[in-house]
Amino acid sequence: MIELEALAANLRYLGLVRMAQLYSTEADRAATLKLSYTGYLNRLVEEEVLGRTERSVNYRIRKAHLPGIKTLEAFDYRFQPSISEVRIKQLAELAFIQEAENIILVGPPGVGKTHLAIGLGLKACTARKRVYFTSALSLMDELISAAAVRELTGRLADLSRLDILIIDELGYLGLDRPRANLFFQLINRCYERTSVIITANKGFNQWGEIFGDEVIASAVLDRLLHHGHIIAIQGASYRIREKQPRLEKEVDKPVKTGDNEPAKSSEEGGQ
Repeated sequence: MIELEALAANLRYLGLVRMAQLYSTEADRAATLKLSYTGYLNRLVEEEVLGRTERSVNYRIRKAHLPGIKTLEAFDYRFQPSISEVRIKQLAELAFIQEAENIILVGPPGVGKTHLAIGLGLKACTARKRVYFTSALSLMDELISAAAVRELTGRLADLSRLDILIIDELGYLGLDRPRANLFFQLINRCYERTSVIITANKGFNQWGEIFGDEVIASAVLDRLLHHGHIIAIQGASYRIREKQPRLEKEVDKPVKTGDNEPAKSSEEGGQ
């Protein structure tokens, strides 16, 4: 008994958490199956590796600051036939990360751009890649704050060391000149180093409006599209689809006559 307690304590001391939890159960299993000592040890090591992988993935998901868990498998391609499921599955293999290629998801609000971006981010986290998700405005505010305390260079360096930087909701609000300049600096720093995934609600011919400067917009697009995959989405909003049954019920409801308003007679209705 003392030996078992010492074994458990030593396993925990070495950080072998899963082995410390399972060594006794696996010993009983090994005896039942008549496994060799090597077989028993291999089973414990496999469980430890699985446990560490799971903890690593969960840690990376937390560090990524994803706004929710949305998988690519849950995406409804039937509702958005403009999206090639085959192409998304190819991107989900994550070869684009190795080549530091970018993905730009363009389309109106509610068509699934953010869902796809999160889904790709989750795939990358599962593959133990470094991912960071943020909105365009929050990221620019973060960089403005970093510049104010003379930490911009360090923050840009951190972001350019990621495997994937996901920038959501570009174009919903325009950027002023300082933020537009910072956006260019960021994209320039990530160019051919870090894969950038951007969701935008405006076509590329309108990016001059986003940045308030055609030159900056062209410079940003030049770097993003040089090694870029463009996913243009055209279709109805998922949010409207979810509310459609309720809206239809509201439309089909009979109109109630007000308490103080006399109902029209059948004769009046026929006039």
